[in-house]
Amino acid sequence: QVQLVESGGGLVQAGGSLRLLCAASGRPLSSYAMGWFRQAPGKEREFVAVISWSGSSTYYADSVKGRFTISRDNAKNTMYLQMNSLKPEDTAVYYCAADFGQVPLPQSRREYDYWGQGTQVTVSS
Repeated sequence: QVQLVESGGGLVQAGGSLRLLCAASGRPLSSYAMGWFRQAPGKEREFVAVISWSGSSTYYADSVKGRFTISRDNAKNTMYLQMNSLKPEDTAVYYCAADFGQVPLPQSRREYDYWGQGTQVTVSS
């Protein structure tokens, strides 16, 4: 069993930055891809970014490319999402997830096996 806990969300003005953290426990995550998703009110949960088990490969949704950076520290069993140049449309609950499958950079939420409880990010205009 794996437990994922997100933190770092909050209220920020447009153009500002936040750094989300996903701490894992229960099982080493060093062999598994991990991703960030977000869900705005009334909308489906959508893919944001994914990082390979080693951290050498990443992939981003077009809406965040160039503004967000995903990274991980396997020694700490932790993943990060640095969010810069935030926009009001980035407002959502952000979730981290772990995929124990074989897909190197999974982008579908159905690929993921474990999820955190989410952290709220609100960007004011």
